[in-house]
Amino acid sequence: MYNQMPISYIEPVYRPPSEANSLILQVTNGCSWNRCTFCEMYIDPQKKFKPKNEAQLLEEIRRCGEQLSGVRRVFLGDGDPMVLSFRRLKTILEAIRTHLPSVTRVSTYALPSNLKHKSVAELQQLRELGLTLIYVGAESGDDEILRCIDKGETFQTTAESLLKAKEAGIKTSVMLINGLGGTRMSKQHALSSAKLINLTQPDYLATLVLFSRRGNQRVEQGFGGEFTALNQRQLFEEMELFLSHLKLQKTIFRSDHASNFLVLKGVLNRDLETMLKQLRRAIETPDRVFLRQDDQRGL
Repeated sequence: MYNQMPISYIEPVYRPPSEANSLILQVTNGCSWNRCTFCEMYIDPQKKFKPKNEAQLLEEIRRCGEQLSGVRRVFLGDGDPMVLSFRRLKTILEAIRTHLPSVTRVSTYALPSNLKHKSVAELQQLRELGLTLIYVGAESGDDEILRCIDKGETFQTTAESLLKAKEAGIKTSVMLINGLGGTRMSKQHALSSAKLINLTQPDYLATLVLFSRRGNQRVEQGFGGEFTALNQRQLFEEMELFLSHLKLQKTIFRSDHASNFLVLKGVLNRDLETMLKQLRRAIETPDRVFLRQDDQRGL
């Protein structure tokens, strides 16, 4: 009989939808950047960024090995464990391999700027130790929009980091935000984002819709007060423009986040025409297409 849970968490804890069945190890609390104007994930006082004590984390991994069986996937949280040193990440992955030998995949969120400080050789070593997938919130491929949302990244820094991960053999999952540029920058958002995705050819691509429980005031301020959110039809038109400019070899695409009105799934570009037809129907005859209602959407 054990008197304690194997892992202690500082709530709230976030993870990608595809990590629903993964064991979540809270390697850091919060996000090392935490300045993006659209993001509400780590703004609560208890989510101030701090790496978890290494000895405590290694003890938690050991306890997981004793108390849990058959763990196949592990997700390293919170916002960006890749900010940690190569040595520390290597130690964590070695502990997972020792105490959780059934694990076949370790994944994590990653900021491009923090991948920049890892060499290809270091990333290859991390991949050999089990880190086989990183989630990168690119948000947009447009430099003007990235400045407005205080992302701390550019088209170039994001592209270089994604290509570095690919060179190291780590799979990439890229996230973009539909509607992030508002009505004024919708076209450049769609086209620049398509350019970024075509250049980097990620293994996975996901889109969600700009959505805030607390309002878009921070986003609007970043655009100098000149920000008008896209309505449902405009969101579909922006997505249609984005998808129609993609030239991908084999990227698994998901637009099924809870913030989306319309669910789209497939492999790009194989299923591109099917998705474009779905979007056209949603634009022209929204009453004949299943769409999430506002009260069904969230984060």
